[in-house]
Amino acid sequence: MNTPSALRGAPWPGAPAGTAAPAAAGARDAAAAPAPGGTGTVAFEGVGKVYPSSAGAVAALQDISLEIPAGSIFGIIGRSGAGKSSLLRTINRLEQPTSGRVLVDGADIGRFTEGELVALRRRIGMIFQHFNLLSAKTVHDNVALPLRVAGTPRAEIVRRVAELLALVGLQDKQHAYPARLSGGQKQRVGIARALATGPEILLCDEATSALDPETTQSILALLRDINRRLGITIILITHEMSVIREIADRVLVLEQGRIAEQGEVWQVFGAPRHEATRALLAPLQHGLPDDLQERLAPEPPAAGPYRRVLRLSYTGADGLEPDFARIAQALQSPVRLLHGGVDRLRGHAQGRLLLSVPGSAALPDLATLAQGPQAIAHSIEVIGHVAGADHSA
Repeated sequence: MNTPSALRGAPWPGAPAGTAAPAAAGARDAAAAPAPGGTGTVAFEGVGKVYPSSAGAVAALQDISLEIPAGSIFGIIGRSGAGKSSLLRTINRLEQPTSGRVLVDGADIGRFTEGELVALRRRIGMIFQHFNLLSAKTVHDNVALPLRVAGTPRAEIVRRVAELLALVGLQDKQHAYPARLSGGQKQRVGIARALATGPEILLCDEATSALDPETTQSILALLRDINRRLGITIILITHEMSVIREIADRVLVLEQGRIAEQGEVWQVFGAPRHEATRALLAPLQHGLPDDLQERLAPEPPAAGPYRRVLRLSYTGADGLEPDFARIAQALQSPVRLLHGGVDRLRGHAQGRLLLSVPGSAALPDLATLAQGPQAIAHSIEVIGHVAGADHSA
């Protein structure tokens, strides 16, 4: 797919005088990482947000400080009421912080005039959970709306809309109305509309929550492609850890309006420190199968053969990955894989394996097998015992 020239060769409509055009896709792709402070950088400095209510003031955000690098895909996750939407909406000043500052490319947007805010919002696209399309307008007209508001000439609108629809794979739907589109197609229209003014930042407010899993994957793939080709900073909020795992470079976990933890996705997923993060990750973990759970006992049986069940965990750090030959050699015993799995996240192996070894085997000190260059896992523990020597354990 070629990057449409309308998206990479000229400033957005209505941009302030002297604004530089977005970098060409090839130049963006050539850089391994965006330069600090580059176009599309967002920073929060001690941001707080308090809402009045009949029961008293409610603190939605408290002392939020972090930086989102230009050109990155940044995920914000948290349970309902954690403050995700409030934080996202401070970036285009749909919400004004009660305290602290929000900086876009180093500029304090809290000080912007109305005219400067209009220009800012043309630099920041937004897509929504429920699409927010105008039902009485065609696909073409929905995408063209921001351009018409910006006073873009008609010929330029026609050209730009055609290129945007080609980018999102809907070039044959320009005359269709939203009622005739699937959920995924509606969201693609929403993405095209959000890109109409050539933004440097794209905000995604639960953009896949209303979609089925297959459609979600296609929308995430489209967003990754847009980020790679155009170098746009993408900031998304979601309650789905699977979405963060699929697309984001870095993640912020919010809990009751505060930062619970933040970091590279593979680090946060591999070794979550906060209870809120562990709770959000729980649906992605490989739990014990019911049949094994029923048979597992904390102590060995009084008589007869049995097998110890071990759990080996991998966080993604140090390049450590499962090596069954090394595992069997280190445990000095034949091993059986019972359950679990290891995923690769940004090149790092993460997951848990449940193994069993004969109860008659004398295990070495497990703590030493999770340390140093000879480690076989990042943590190893005996989680129980199963009677018998059958192949199910």
